[in-house]
Amino acid sequence: MKKRSILVLLISILAISMFLAGCNSKTNNETDGKKDPGTSNGSKKDTLVYGRGGDSTSLDPITTTEGEAFKVTINIFENLLVYGDKDTSIKPGLAEKWETSDDGLTYTFHLRKGVKFHDGTDFNADAVVFNFDRWMNGNEEKFPYYTMFGGYKKDEGHVIKEVKAVDPNTVQFILKRPQAPFLKNIAMSPFGMASPTAVKKWGDDFRSHPVGTGPFKFVEWKQKDRIAIEKNPDYWQKGLPKLNKIIFRVIPENTARLNALANGEIDVMDGLNNSDEATVLANDKLQIIERPSMNVGYIGLTNTHKPLDNKLVRQAINYAIDKKAIINAFYGGKALAAKNPMPPSIEGYNDAIQEYPFDLEKAKALLKEAGLEKGFEMDLWAMPVARPYMPEAQKVAEVIQDSLGKIGIKAKIQSVDWATYLEKARKGEFDAFMLGWTGDNGDPDNFLYTLLDKDSIGSNNYAYYSNDELHKILIEAQTETEQSKRNELYKKAQEIIHEDAPWVPLVHSTPLLAAAKDLQNYLPHPTGSECLSNVEFK
Repeated sequence: MKKRSILVLLISILAISMFLAGCNSKTNNETDGKKDPGTSNGSKKDTLVYGRGGDSTSLDPITTTEGEAFKVTINIFENLLVYGDKDTSIKPGLAEKWETSDDGLTYTFHLRKGVKFHDGTDFNADAVVFNFDRWMNGNEEKFPYYTMFGGYKKDEGHVIKEVKAVDPNTVQFILKRPQAPFLKNIAMSPFGMASPTAVKKWGDDFRSHPVGTGPFKFVEWKQKDRIAIEKNPDYWQKGLPKLNKIIFRVIPENTARLNALANGEIDVMDGLNNSDEATVLANDKLQIIERPSMNVGYIGLTNTHKPLDNKLVRQAINYAIDKKAIINAFYGGKALAAKNPMPPSIEGYNDAIQEYPFDLEKAKALLKEAGLEKGFEMDLWAMPVARPYMPEAQKVAEVIQDSLGKIGIKAKIQSVDWATYLEKARKGEFDAFMLGWTGDNGDPDNFLYTLLDKDSIGSNNYAYYSNDELHKILIEAQTETEQSKRNELYKKAQEIIHEDAPWVPLVHSTPLLAAAKDLQNYLPHPTGSECLSNVEFK
């Protein structure tokens, strides 16, 4: 009897242990900031924890312009076309193939068959028409990025005449005029296909209940804390994704994120301070990942605010900023001083333009010419989160504040949470503000037209800069299909922008990420957003 009792006891203990193990097997899910080994089969991690500086502002990609949203949504939604793994070359996406008419006015896309949205809705030509009809009937406030197609349906500049379903698997776009970057625009993160059923169900709240066709499905969003997505078991690309789950955690401070990585609480982090690169390289459990540079960090000068409406004042501010000192202090040499609103890697870059040198006396002379010899006061808004183009915004703001003080401009540094910061900037509420841009499609149009054309005021032109001559050139460059002619137009556009000085272009950076050594197949994309379907652990 004694042996039998012991045996029963052992069996009971084993059963309880198995029950407890089952209750706690949450594959890398986190509780109180800690994570378990993330192994669903006891042999390999299958959950990625991604540490980032700020939360998403929306999970409906068309409703926002900020990169933190696209980091997540590119894994939930898919586009008709996609970019190459490491560049912005055009590849098939939800469209297997496409044709363009000789006059550049008709694009015909042949869609993949048998693809479904996460809610079971069929992806087909009607779904494509639904998405574009939704966007083109909106406005800058609802769908800011749709201005890439020349405005909205009601606007004269809108390039899309019609989107029609030819049959269930064929959709046709008919344009009013040629648009050279049309295909590259189609592949941009904001234009991911959303389930018509889910959009109708959730309405404006679709931004918190995203449903696409991508490799991962939305699970939950705890505001300012984390977003969880999980494997789509019915994904059309067989064998993908390799991960079971991804958790995007918000850890605002770069140093705190690095500590979390070193402690094994997260697996990858963006926004690594250049000054921390040596620390990562010295840790044999970590690795450095460099993102290809396609960005610009800048100080926007709201052109409708006095005295910033005066070109002489804006030029004076340009002369007062020591960009090289900022790069040496905060970028570890891994940045170029910017003189144009787009980086040298983009076609049409005008290298002949002479940058505003650091010259305080010239800056003072321009202020005097503007009737502001005694200077003036203004607010300087600094980003509350690390961005690829500016990992330490608050510290850079202090350097700029000091420089401006030397020419009589008293700049009061201000900040606010990230979502509010972007909204206030979009509405033109700031005097001067620090911001930046990571290119979406590798085309000069995506920098110059998107950020500085009068059509983009209220969407991405936060400086509220308007120049009719510039607008004419940029529309001509969109319509011209011969790249060499487009390049000459963009060079002329940069001359106008340089003279008007709506910004202080600061830097083109090489953003750094850090990751656990066992993370593999992570390919950082120059757009700042990468699909993580191939990522896995050794």
